[in-house]
Amino acid sequence: MKIDSEHLEILAVIVERGGLTEGAEALGKSQPSVSRSMSLLEERIGFPLFEPGRRPLRPTELGMNLARLGSRIRAANQEASQLVRLYRQGLAGRLRVGGTPIFMDGVVSTFVAEFQSRYGDVQIDQSYGYRDTLETGLRNGGLDLAILPMHPGQVPQDMTFEPLLAGNNVIACRAGHPLSRTRGITLSDIAEYAWIAPPANSPLYRDLERAVRSIGQEDFRVNFSGGTLASIQSVLVGSDALTILPYSVVFLSRRTVPLEALPLKIDHPDRQLGVLRMADRRGPPAVGQFAEFLGTEFSRLQARMDHEQQVTRRRG
Repeated sequence: MKIDSEHLEILAVIVERGGLTEGAEALGKSQPSVSRSMSLLEERIGFPLFEPGRRPLRPTELGMNLARLGSRIRAANQEASQLVRLYRQGLAGRLRVGGTPIFMDGVVSTFVAEFQSRYGDVQIDQSYGYRDTLETGLRNGGLDLAILPMHPGQVPQDMTFEPLLAGNNVIACRAGHPLSRTRGITLSDIAEYAWIAPPANSPLYRDLERAVRSIGQEDFRVNFSGGTLASIQSVLVGSDALTILPYSVVFLSRRTVPLEALPLKIDHPDRQLGVLRMADRRGPPAVGQFAEFLGTEFSRLQARMDHEQQVTRRRG
């Protein structure tokens, strides 16, 4: 025997509110339609739902048990409706996000934490990769969006790229490094220090080569390479080594890691950090919500960094 679940929900509200009229009002239905629904349910089960002649209405034992089931069905339907509403608004769902390791760990993870503190029903599955791997993940449906530095001319025709942050690298060192107290740093001042190199297949490694050439140093000594951001930071803090990092990474890392950016101009990469997506596949609504959130947070970060650099120039 199949029972209409809507009839059980109506029964639950009638029992909860204590009468047909009250139940109909709570449901936004007419009293006759609610009464017909209960008659159909009684006909279907073959037993009365309410004790005859009792006012206010008093459910039979079977009617009460069916009302309990109806309450559970009603609660489940309300939960399902809420889930669909949140999903449509981009406030629930699952996002698969890939990105370059240094930026993901040094910058984006901070914003992911803030995003999930506001939108706790959005699950984010993060993975790492560089340009070729991330583009492949987008095309085969393994990723909903990718966060990476790119030159506008590198954007594939089947994808869109939303810039978030201009390229701005700095020479980073530990707080209190001898060079941080040196005015007018020269090539000879830098020559004695070893370098920490990012992974050889990363864009940041090529930035390191270009940066040291831009300050006149053709050869440089590497004493640590290929590590994660956490290991690079640990080696920096525990030694006098130097490295190249995005200024945004140094700026945000200083809250927990004692790093400094040397006041030395180097060539900046002709790239922008941004969000890469398939042009014809927008993904779940939460993708747009997350991308919009990142745009706002990166704008605020850029303003904070610009302000600090202006203050630093005035002091210098």
